Amino acid sequence: MLEGKAIVRETDMPDDMQSHAMELAYQALDLHEVSDCQSIAHYMKKNFDEIYGPTWHSVVGNDFGSCITHLCGSFIFFRVEMMEFLLFKDGKDLSKEVAVKIA
Repeated sequence: MLEGKAIVRETDMPDDMQSHAMELAYQALDLHEVSDCQSIAHYMKKNFDEIYGPTWHSVVGNDFGSCITHLCGSFIFFRVEMMEFLLFKDGKDLSKEVAVKIA
């Protein structure tokens, strides 16, 4: 496992979700070559989609720009050593939409 501590740059996620995102980042970096940013990003997205529902987006790399819209409580941008991680959820929250229709 990498020795570097994750540094959160921006987030609006609950603390437990932040911890989970950073733990997944360490796992992804252990499972994949550091240069394979696409596989690392896919690992992060797949896990967050499974646990927190679909429409998560993951961007991983050393140097990228972004301009995004995200659902409140679903954004984190952090760094592990030289790798940057951007993880956010976009789209409709279907669970809330269904709850409104049923009620």
